[in-house]
Amino acid sequence: MPATTRKPAPVSKPAEKDGATEEVAALARGLTVLRRVASADAPISNRELAELTGIPKPSVSRLTATLVKAGFLFQLPDSERFVLTASVLELSNGFLRNFDIRARARPFLVELADRTALSVHLVTRDRLDMVVIEAVRPSSALLVSRLEIGSRMDLTRTAAGHAYLAALTAPQRKALMAGVQAAAGDDWPHVHARVAHALAQTDKNGFAIETGEWSAGLNAIAAGFVGPSGERYAVNCGGAAHLSTREWLLEHAAPALVGCVAKIVREIGGAPRLRLSE
Repeated sequence: MPATTRKPAPVSKPAEKDGATEEVAALARGLTVLRRVASADAPISNRELAELTGIPKPSVSRLTATLVKAGFLFQLPDSERFVLTASVLELSNGFLRNFDIRARARPFLVELADRTALSVHLVTRDRLDMVVIEAVRPSSALLVSRLEIGSRMDLTRTAAGHAYLAALTAPQRKALMAGVQAAAGDDWPHVHARVAHALAQTDKNGFAIETGEWSAGLNAIAAGFVGPSGERYAVNCGGAAHLSTREWLLEHAAPALVGCVAKIVREIGGAPRLRLSE
């Protein structure tokens, strides 16, 4: 899948000079550095981290040194480049262990994958991306998505993102789109028009559909829902465009997807998505 590039968000500076505020700012910067290392396709240097985050290079050097000492980063021998360590997995595994919705939803996701011969993903949001938290591949398919647990999907250009947005309340959606607008910059009018059209279609159909917008050669369909504590998720399924045409998705995949989401909602005690007017 092609990586989505986005202009790095500016790093906020502490509003005050007291020690506590400086410590909080340092923590935020450290987490920003850790996220950039995680999203890099190869070992990354302090100079590259400074360019991507907007944090001054001397500060980046101190942060990476601290993260190495804490065991979250490893500096390659005879190199100024860093990679994540297995310690990061402890955090993600702790999250997944307590994410019971994955285990309870998986049987229905497997059923959906087998019925449609499409790759199926359970996704939720992290900042301005959708993140895969469960992935199921069909037992037989010529071309399946390579998205795995932890993979990221574009919020504004994917069926999963549009389904998630449609599942939010109006105030939640407005707040999130304000962040999207800030990140989009001059491209905002195009992004806004695309999302508005997709949301109108999603509200009308009860699911979102995208054909080649995010990744050429792959089409997908998705539906959102509300978890028992108000958290939002989406179930996404997709496959090869020449086999999973728009017409085929609407006729065959859509009913199976809607049924899958209804079963998950009943199982977890959640709720279907709201209409945009609600």
